[in-house]
Amino acid sequence: MWIYPPGIGHRPGRDLTGFTVETPDGILGHVDRQSDEPGRQHLVVDTGAWVFGRSVLVPAGFVRRINAEQRTVTVVPTKEQIKNAPPFSRDSETRDAGYLDGVGRYYAGLDLSEPPSV
Repeated sequence: MWIYPPGIGHRPGRDLTGFTVETPDGILGHVDRQSDEPGRQHLVVDTGAWVFGRSVLVPAGFVRRINAEQRTVTVVPTKEQIKNAPPFSRDSETRDAGYLDGVGRYYAGLDLSEPPSV
């Protein structure tokens, strides 16, 4: 879950900062920062006002597509599923094995089989 799936448009070294993050049910926010560290690849997404200005961490394995031309990243989980993920508050959490294990358990437990109808 902590690496980008093959064939989605990921290119090592590409800066995704500012890309719009889309879910099956709408826009989640914008990439605030990212980690391309092997085995810990993820995006930190600024959700803006809809989740009270909160940032969320999305493991790279849940990215469905990266479109560099349109500057978009499409993810598999819905906005509500991501909103309910373990809270992200500071960068040091991305180096905390316990925090990352909790995030991993949360995302691994999601039912992603039926995308919602929009």
